[in-house]
Amino acid sequence: MPAFGRILTASLIAALAVALAPGSADAQSPPGDSGWTFNIAPYIWLPQIRADLSYNLPPALGGRLPTNINVPAAEYLPDLGIAGMFAAEARNDRFSLLSDFIYMRLSAGASDTRVKEVELFGLSPVPLSRQMDLGSSTTLKAAIWTLVGGYTVVQEDWVSLDVMAGFRFATIRTNTDYNLNISLTGPRGNGVVFGGPGAVSINRSIWDGIAGIRGRFRLPEPGMFIPYYFDIGAGGSKLTWQIASGLGYQTGWAGVSLLYRYMAFEQQNSATVRHLSFGGPMVAVNFSF
Repeated sequence: MPAFGRILTASLIAALAVALAPGSADAQSPPGDSGWTFNIAPYIWLPQIRADLSYNLPPALGGRLPTNINVPAAEYLPDLGIAGMFAAEARNDRFSLLSDFIYMRLSAGASDTRVKEVELFGLSPVPLSRQMDLGSSTTLKAAIWTLVGGYTVVQEDWVSLDVMAGFRFATIRTNTDYNLNISLTGPRGNGVVFGGPGAVSINRSIWDGIAGIRGRFRLPEPGMFIPYYFDIGAGGSKLTWQIASGLGYQTGWAGVSLLYRYMAFEQQNSATVRHLSFGGPMVAVNFSF
């Protein structure tokens, strides 16, 4: 099955069990309605992915291998292994619970992977030019789960505003296969040499507490609105944040939104995942009941 077909299939299957993505159609029931209401929505998000990684070299060498990944959707779609993107919202009066889950497994080729330098402990960093990299590639697996509770503080004919708090959990696995035209002897006096072909990997989990706002501005045209979502937090990250907005249309129990969504994790320079961000267009279709 083509890569795009796998995304669509995974999203449609997810729609059977889950709902409203952050910043998507956000078909909220007005405060004061009795009982629970729910939203379900599959969505497709095609972000550009940027990562600043710092791989640990084998203990016999001691050091790090800083590597950058910058891959647009057009580059990874042909080699996308699988992706599932879904969310769920439950609401009762002014209270709501929102969950969002993303999983993707993709490959970044030589044009999207850049091994920047070799940092052997006790020696000066050795910069690596593109000519010294004979062909590196990266496989990235990412699962990100956001769960927040919300409370409606503004509900007017033209605008709604929820405040929210919760957490975001991310598990990041990367593997970079490199082939470097370099030969460096390690500083530990054991004769270990670094260079040529090899592989390094990272397996990192991040828990962050987050807080934020979400809602929508209703437009004069019936059914049209501008959804918005913003959260920010820290914990396992020095900083994580997410923002989304665009244009939506809601009619009765169904709606569609076209959005731009951006999510980022910032870590300390000593971390293996120094920076990770996802930013790009998103399409969400929501159903409320």
